[in-house]
This record gives sequence, C-alpha cells and structure tokens, in this order.
Amino acid sequence: MEYSKLNLWYLLPCVAIILQTHHGMVVGEPKVPCLFIFGDSLVDNGNNNYRETTAKVNYEPYGVDFPAGPTGRFTNGRNTIDIIAEMLGFDDYIPPYANATDQNILGGVNYGSGGAGILYESGRQLYGDVISFDEQLSNHEATISRIVKLVGSKSAAKKHLKTCLYSVGMGNNDYLANYLPKYYASTATHTSQTFAALLISKYTKQLTKLYKTGARNVVVFAPGKLGCAPQQISTYGSSDGSFCFETSNEIVQIFADSVKLLIDDLNKLLPGANFIHTDTSTATSYGNITVATEPCCPTSTDVSNSGHCVRGSAVCSNRDEYLFWDAFHPTEAANLISAKVAYDDIYPLFADPIAVS
Repeated sequence: MEYSKLNLWYLLPCVAIILQTHHGMVVGEPKVPCLFIFGDSLVDNGNNNYRETTAKVNYEPYGVDFPAGPTGRFTNGRNTIDIIAEMLGFDDYIPPYANATDQNILGGVNYGSGGAGILYESGRQLYGDVISFDEQLSNHEATISRIVKLVGSKSAAKKHLKTCLYSVGMGNNDYLANYLPKYYASTATHTSQTFAALLISKYTKQLTKLYKTGARNVVVFAPGKLGCAPQQISTYGSSDGSFCFETSNEIVQIFADSVKLLIDDLNKLLPGANFIHTDTSTATSYGNITVATEPCCPTSTDVSNSGHCVRGSAVCSNRDEYLFWDAFHPTEAANLISAKVAYDDIYPLFADPIAVS
C-alpha cells in the first residue's frame, strides 16, 4: 500500500519517546502544571459511562491493552491525549470530569464526550445524551468554581488557569453524526459552505468563551480526514485513485480550512492568546502500520452503536499494524504517532516559561 497517496485521518510522524515503556508515566515535574481537555471520542476517557447514551465503550474488547481495562476510552489502549499527558510529564492520566475530585482538578480535567460536537444537536439523534462543547464549557466553569474555593480567591484561580494548557478537538461529529448522513440522503438544509460557516460562527463564540474563563494556551486539533474512516469506506466506497471516500474529505476540508483561519484571527484579536493549530492529516511516516482501511475488531451494525466493536469479540493480534481499532477510532499504535507531531506543534508554548498575561 502506498501511504503517500493516502491522506490518513490521524497519523503523524513516528515517535519512539517515552512510549518504549508501555503505559509508563513520566516521573518528575510536568512541563505545564495543568491540562484541560475538551473534545469527542478521540479523548473521552469515561465521561459517557455515566450518561444515557449508546456512545459508550466501557466493555471488552475496548481497553484490551490498557492497564485498567475498559475505562470508556474508544481504543484498545491509550488515546492521543493520554500519550501527550505522558510526554508533558504528568505522573497520571488527566481524570474525566465525571469523577474528578478536588484532590486532582488543579492538575486538569478531561471533559471529552464520545459523539459530541460543536452544535448541541450533533450526535444526539444517533447516540442520545452526549456532552456537547457548550456543556463541556459549562462543566469547566463549575470546575473553576471549585478551584476558586481550593486556592482561596478568584485572582489566584485566574493566575493558575493562565498557566494551564488547554486541548480542544471538535467538529468530527458535526459531520459524521449530523451533516454527512443528511447530505448523502439529500435531506440537508445547508450547503457544504453554509454548514461550515455555521460551525465556524459557533466555534468562534465557544473558543472565545474558553479564553474568557482564563485559557491562554490552547491547542486546537483540526478535524480528521473523515472519508478515510472504515465506516465511510464501507458505506460509500473509495474514490478513484484513493483509499478514502474523498467526497466526505472535501466537504470537511471547507470547515478545516476555516478553522486554521479562525486560529489566526483569535491570536490577533484576543490579548495574550496563544492558540496553536495542529493538523493530524499531514503524515510522512507510519511506523509499523500496514493496515489502513480495515478495523482491528469486528464492528456492530446496530444503528445505535454502528461501527463500535462487538461486545466481547475477538480482535486482531497484530494491533500495532492497524490504523483503526473500530470503524471510527484509531488504535493506540496510531495514537502514538499522532501524539508526537501534536506535541511538536504544542512545544513552542512551553519551550520558554508558559505565557501568563
């Protein structure tokens, strides 16, 4: 397979850092004191376990390579943000909001929710009660109130929050679990351009709100090449000269291009803002991965959890050779690669003391 022809969804240049010690956390002072995470199933580490949603994976074979077993992570082992936390030097994974305690919230919280999007309605018709970006931001405000009590004042909390790193990755489900099914069924009320504009308008308000809560150092993940997901390929086929369904990629790219411009605008308009854009579709090396279009596990065809691994199913043994764990989500092997370039993009924020303004 010629990977140079395949704009893969998640992959980034290969890495052999930290990660040689399987699941080992770095001991020492982290490069940033706190990490707050917003996103979808690519970062969810258990928040959906407590919601009335079918977008939950707290069952085997998920977590087959994770020490704690099935935790709600949508992969076989660590997700990308777990690995980034390791690379930053955290001595434990960032806890999910659902069970974060006062003892650990000063180090950060993971608000991610599988199936969630920028728009409130994205994912809800398919999956039920997922946690939209707006609700994740509300949860963060609740966390800030707890932090104020812990540190003694709003000013002390504000000073602390400005030293943190914030990770945001939204938009995938606004397409996979909202716009694209309607587009292909000819029931969409927006053109590709007007839908992207709708998302950008909402995303601008949400990222600005995050800034107003005290966030200054924010990495924003570009949406994926969604047409390369096995679910898209099995549903619509691949395009001529590509291993992906390029129509979906082209539709999403309109939004992706606008996200990059949005990041530039926010940095110009918001004093002291350090928004970093990272795009995980610019891979040049793939490590041991040789299987890019098939999932490692057998996937369900039930409408409510289509594309997820069949509960209790046997999975591939050569997981380090697979790009996709199920029909949507990458394997830990892919996440290892993704984390390296994301980390390289983030690194300028803390190469010098992290910005406080």
